[in-house]
Amino acid sequence: MTTIAVATLGCKVNQFESEALLDALEQRGYTIVPFGKSADITIINTCAVTQRADFQSRQMVRRASRSNPNTLIIVTGCSLRWNRMPL
Repeated sequence: MTTIAVATLGCKVNQFESEALLDALEQRGYTIVPFGKSADITIINTCAVTQRADFQSRQMVRRASRSNPNTLIIVTGCSLRWNRMPL
């Protein structure tokens, strides 16, 4: 069974979208685990409204990569810097 962890940063829209995503994934049979636990897939819903939020988003991606190097990391949300960011 595939496990998925989701982390959400930012506004109420991001919170709503992550909850909808979690509901859809559970309905399709995926097992949801807390962020930071070992997961096959890690989804990070980012925020870039402020410089601090953008920093936290990048920090969250690095943390997920370091703590679970075999996870597939999916970055979504409003931060657009990922194609240039070295992990």
